[in-house]
Amino acid sequence: MKKLLLGVLVTMGISVYSQDLPQNPEPGKCYVRCKTPEVWNNEDVTIEIAPAYKRIVTHPAEYKTVTERVITKEAGQRLEIVPAVWENKMVTYTAKDDANRLRIVKATFNPDEKTIETKAASARWEMSEKAPDCESSDPNDCRYWCYKPTPAKFRTIPITKLNRDASTEKIAVSGFEKSYTKRVMVKPPTTRSIEIPAIYKEIKKTVLVKDAWQEEVTIPAKYQKVTKEVLINKGGLTTWKEVECELLTYNPLPINWNLGSATLTSAARRLIDSRLLPVLKDGVQVELASHTDSRGSKESNFDLSERRAQSVANYLIYKGVNASQLVAKGYGESRLKNRCSDRVACTEAEHRVNRRTEFRVINQK
Repeated sequence: MKKLLLGVLVTMGISVYSQDLPQNPEPGKCYVRCKTPEVWNNEDVTIEIAPAYKRIVTHPAEYKTVTERVITKEAGQRLEIVPAVWENKMVTYTAKDDANRLRIVKATFNPDEKTIETKAASARWEMSEKAPDCESSDPNDCRYWCYKPTPAKFRTIPITKLNRDASTEKIAVSGFEKSYTKRVMVKPPTTRSIEIPAIYKEIKKTVLVKDAWQEEVTIPAKYQKVTKEVLINKGGLTTWKEVECELLTYNPLPINWNLGSATLTSAARRLIDSRLLPVLKDGVQVELASHTDSRGSKESNFDLSERRAQSVANYLIYKGVNASQLVAKGYGESRLKNRCSDRVACTEAEHRVNRRTEFRVINQK
């Protein structure tokens, strides 16, 4: 494609005012007038919509059961003549230790409000009515001026504040004791004795492994992003560019659309990259026209062609083309290129001629 130069659209047989023509035009060449587009950039602003606060998770005390071997009867002696004298004794032991249980006290919030000044206080001059006993004919006589204050204006906005953060309180859980019977010798034998072995018993105890404990979890504040558009470069500067004359008429963009679909395939995107992006890179304005064959209703065909033209425009915008350079139009079945209108029998090849997407450079005012 020829290099684009500054200019307006000049074709054979079109009369324009001489002062609008590009400087030093060359015979047989075409020109288009282009407007430098505005350049905008999106910026994200983050605002806090909910404060951070603390949440407490409690874990109960942990226990384990242990087996302990205890003496239920001490070793002794048995006398052949005078036996030993025994008695029972109760022995108390701690069967379960004391511990604590934690109860959660949830965080509480209070509604509040914040007042901001929306208009500052000021003052203005006011003139009084003319005094009734004034004898002067001058309407400005017998009057006085007052510099009256105008109060400020305020606006109150509701907000939420943290009243009390989450916490815990301990509740005592009492342990308990158990006992077992122990036989002890009160009086040993006085004659020859025979050794009597001790007797043992296994008991089970529940002991505290780890007391109840808490874990603090910080719930982060919630934020919301708001996107705003910021003007980077102001457009509006009109320039002239030389274009190939054949680009001023409709040029085919041979996209093979899937039946009833307006979604661009990877092959269609490569075609747009190679055919359209070089034309648009210097700021000319292009019409994207999409057409259908006559099969189907006029309404559905028009909607399909609109969506297909817009799909091409959206892809070009994604590739960095300014939206002001693109005019996407769908014509449905209104511009058939052959005889294949409604109720006319045609081959698939004839219908394919009417299913097309085209583009042309247009003059940008």
